[in-house]
Amino acid sequence: MESEEYLRRSRLFRRLRSGPHGQLVERYAARLVADGLLRHGTWRSFNVVGGLLSWIARRRATLADLDEGLVERYLRHRAGKQTIQPGDRSALKRWLSVLREEGAIAPAVLPPPTAHNRIFNEFEAYLRTERGLAPKSIVRHLPVIRRFLHEVCPAGEGDLGKISQEEVIRYIERHAQDWSPITGKAMCWSLRALLRYLHHQGLNPCALADCVPSMRRRKFASLPTFLPAAQVQRALDGCDLATPMGRRDYAILMMLAKLGLRASEVATLTLDDIDWRTGEMLVRAKGRQRARMPIPPDVGAAVVAYLRNGRPKSSCRQLFIRILAPHVGFASGCAITMIAKTALDRAGITGCAHRGAHIFRHSLATELLRSGATLTEIGQLLRHESHDTTRIYAKVDIEALRTLSLPWPGRAQ
Repeated sequence: MESEEYLRRSRLFRRLRSGPHGQLVERYAARLVADGLLRHGTWRSFNVVGGLLSWIARRRATLADLDEGLVERYLRHRAGKQTIQPGDRSALKRWLSVLREEGAIAPAVLPPPTAHNRIFNEFEAYLRTERGLAPKSIVRHLPVIRRFLHEVCPAGEGDLGKISQEEVIRYIERHAQDWSPITGKAMCWSLRALLRYLHHQGLNPCALADCVPSMRRRKFASLPTFLPAAQVQRALDGCDLATPMGRRDYAILMMLAKLGLRASEVATLTLDDIDWRTGEMLVRAKGRQRARMPIPPDVGAAVVAYLRNGRPKSSCRQLFIRILAPHVGFASGCAITMIAKTALDRAGITGCAHRGAHIFRHSLATELLRSGATLTEIGQLLRHESHDTTRIYAKVDIEALRTLSLPWPGRAQ
């Protein structure tokens, strides 16, 4: 590996290893090798750590005094002399982690929870254990709840029992038009969940969830955004298959375009989810559903090319991981969405109302419908829980809709 080769030849590493903290420096070097840093990243990490150790010595402080606050002061000092690189904070964070593992410094001190944080933590536990919500669904509630409590309950828990119906309605009237109708509807959904929790826990004597109004939003008012098959192919062809990143991105885009997977479903795929003997893979869909899907030959070939010549060596079991060190899996589907957006930009595809991973899903459904597939078959492929979700694609089949239209009086149909 490049980091091991650098460590064998580096004068900086030998100097730090021969210093008073040589054993800790060796532990740090082992962490860099395990994380798979390249040569420049390894050198930069030792450079910034060496600077920190020299700065501490000049201040006549000890290594045991080191914590996040002291690191921030050092970075401000360093910024006055040179540019702080994006990886410098990560290098120092990794250094603190090694020191704590070795017991050289005190554990991180967590800030005391605020009154609102205690409410958030208890509400989160309620949604997880009592309501069975997934972590991603819980996260969507918290920004709305945080804003509501700051406005309506500035004193924290002491004001929860004082929330009235009038305050809830006034809050919704103030913020109902801050965003789109979809976001406004989600805001009401979050508020109902919180108010049910407060009444269920006895923190508010009134059942206020029923006073949250429903926001009108017409179903199927818009058309799904999709790309013609030629543009989808252009986005796929834009991947540079000569590079590891290009092979990874091509395999991801093939799963989006040929299987209609959601971004989160691609991000959560693991090596164990693929059964090469049967040619199937396990997909973790919305609502904690699990579905087995066949792997088309072209998708399988793209994944094999990535695994053989694109995926870095890593102990991570996620199928798609970062090309740059540390070689870990994506935290969420946001990274898959950014890969899709980059592919569209690279192919020069513009004019789309929505630019992301989901446009490939819509494009697949539209192409299947125009090829003669039924809505039931499309719904099964896309793993829709309700037929109503699939019905929106009937609006894009213009030729089939022409047969349903009545002739205009006095003119041709």
